Amino acid sequence: MTDNQKDPVIVGSGDTQFEAYDDWAKLPNGFEFKEGVGVACDSHDRVYVFSRSENPVMVFERDGTFVSSWGDGDTFVRPHSIYVAPDDSVWCADDHGHVVHKFTPDGQLLMTLGERGVASDTGVEGMDFRTMKQAAGPFNLPTHPHVTVDGDVWVSDGYGNAQIHKFSSDGKLLLSFGEPGTGEGQFGVPHGVMVSSEGLVYVSDRENSRIQRFDQDGKFVDMWTDVARPCLTVEGKDGLIYVAEVGWRVGMYHGQAVPDNPPPARVSVFTKKSELVARWGGENPPDVGSFWAAHGISIDSHGDLYVSEVRPGLYELKKPQGNEAPTDIPVLQKFVRI
Repeated sequence: MTDNQKDPVIVGSGDTQFEAYDDWAKLPNGFEFKEGVGVACDSHDRVYVFSRSENPVMVFERDGTFVSSWGDGDTFVRPHSIYVAPDDSVWCADDHGHVVHKFTPDGQLLMTLGERGVASDTGVEGMDFRTMKQAAGPFNLPTHPHVTVDGDVWVSDGYGNAQIHKFSSDGKLLLSFGEPGTGEGQFGVPHGVMVSSEGLVYVSDRENSRIQRFDQDGKFVDMWTDVARPCLTVEGKDGLIYVAEVGWRVGMYHGQAVPDNPPPARVSVFTKKSELVARWGGENPPDVGSFWAAHGISIDSHGDLYVSEVRPGLYELKKPQGNEAPTDIPVLQKFVRI
């Protein structure tokens, strides 16, 4: 090894190990991510990064080569999450716009779910889910879209609502379920939704620190609780479930209770029987392989994992020593399967 080469950073455990990279994406001069709210891979293993920057959607080849960008101007009020469907259409949740958009891979708008700027009546005050009076229809600050191989569109309606919605491929609302609360089938910020290969609906019930699973009629099946404020789940070709957990550093609500020794941001990998097989994360951000606030996650056909992060903002918990939050958090990391 030469003097300017770094030792590889290996994360995970057992048969589920990765080499971590924080300098994978080759940004053009003048481009920046600011906050990497979402990341998604298409059928060609191109990587779409959704960020709160002047270039909201940036597209890269698998080796990090920059391809294109789109979505600038007033396309989005506030980017939140991105998903690439099996047909390679690109779906973006605009939480403050109260809409979900469908685009071509090069950014041409095909369809919009919801009405821009119009929030459904949940009675929520700002973005504080604890003030919600009732659940309502689409949308009030939607958080994540997911599209199945059959073309059904699932949306977690999370920051200002407590519902999961299912739409047909042409945008017809087929089903809504959920309500505010902590019981089975109730949600405290349903932040992400995913339909697994066996047809179960996984909901990342973030502020209840659990993943709830449902059948496709919205009937509760079970819940997983060994997670720390999960944001999103993805399924790999290996059949494992990968979870981005934001932990307890950011996104706090005023007066919200915090557990003793709260876990930091991390990625956890489970079998579909909820058995933990690997976990790594944020003890020492901005170190490679650690996280400040893991928010988006995607996996490509090679089994490589991409994790995007939101950066320190207004709601951090201060470290016990009172140190300020670091400013050089990597917004996007790639984890190459070993």
